[in-house]
Parts: sequence; structure tokens; C-alpha cells
Amino acid sequence: MNPEEYADHFLEHDGLLARVKQNIADKGMPAISIAPGYGRLLTMLVAATKAEQVLEIGALGGYSGICLARGLAPQGRLTSLELKQEYADLALAHLTEAGFGDQVEFKVGLAVDSLETLKQEGRKFDFFFIDADKENYPVYLEYAIELANPGAIIAGDNTFLRGRTLNPDKNGPSVQAIRRFNESMATDERLIGTILPAYDGLAVAMVKPQQR
Repeated sequence: MNPEEYADHFLEHDGLLARVKQNIADKGMPAISIAPGYGRLLTMLVAATKAEQVLEIGALGGYSGICLARGLAPQGRLTSLELKQEYADLALAHLTEAGFGDQVEFKVGLAVDSLETLKQEGRKFDFFFIDADKENYPVYLEYAIELANPGAIIAGDNTFLRGRTLNPDKNGPSVQAIRRFNESMATDERLIGTILPAYDGLAVAMVKPQQR
């Protein structure tokens, strides 16, 4: 039993999230939803920080969206950016089934375009979850800092890229982008951050209040 399996066996079976994963698989979508342990962590962080405005970059089938929404207060809102309409539709169906349909809005299209629109609208957020195309992680991080309320939390998934980030022989565009993202999350003077080394890696940082 590895450390992740040991930790996961304490998590009770979640029928809703299991159905979400199965539906994602049945539709031939990538099996890249956040690990259950980190999904639980997202719920905890949103609840602990009392985040009212949450921005998710990369919806897929709604697994992480449900985890984020579970931490929201009744007046909280989740804004989810997704490239593909069919993915956004499935995510909305799952979030509606989970009871959060009236707390979520989806913006479909290139995330960079949606982020620029949010910036121009003057939108601000308390919590960010980044789990989309890896080459743009550094870009998404910069937008998150710009869109952040004081003390906002930023989390980015898959920061190890199944070991490629750690392998010096791997230097493709996605690997290089994730390495820059990881370094920024841990060392950027605007942030207080760290990298959690379980599952496929999760970088978590807080935007320093004096920066916004």
C-alpha cells in the first residue's frame, strides 16, 4: 500500500463523485479528475477561507467543481472556465444533480479570453483552482494574482505531470511551463506557497494581502 492508498482508504465512498467519474469515462473524456484526497482538500480550503467567489480554470466533467462548491456558503458562487461546450454541459448537469446548479456559471471558450473578460469586468475572486492545459499555467497564475481579493488562495493540480516534471530528460513545452509555475508558486514574492507532493502534485499559495 502506497501513502496515497493508505490516505484514501479513510475516505468514505462518495456515490455522487463515483458516478461523475463513471460518466466521464463512459463519454470517452480524459480520466484526469482531481484525486479524491485533493478533492476533499479543495472542499476544506474553500470552507476554511470562507471563499464566496471561486474561479475554476478547467471544468472537465464537474468532479472538481462539486468539490469546490461543497465548501461554498449558500451565497457563494463558482465561475468555471471550460474550453469545450460538451464538457461544460456535463459539468453543469453533475453540479445540478449535486444541488449546486444555481451557484455556478460556465464560460466556454479559451480560458485566456475568458480571464481577460473577467479582468475587464473588474471581477475579483477569493479562491482559484487551475486544472487545464499545462502550457498556460504560468499565464493563468498571473491572471489569478490580478483577479485576486486580498489573501486569496490559488491551487494548481498535476504539478508533477506523472513524473515528467521531476525528470531532467523531459523538457517539452508543458513540462517547462509547469516547472515555471511550480517555481513561481513557491518563490514569487507576491505569494506564500508550497507544493504538496502526494498524488500528482498540488501547488497551493496565498496571495499576500499587501499585494492587492
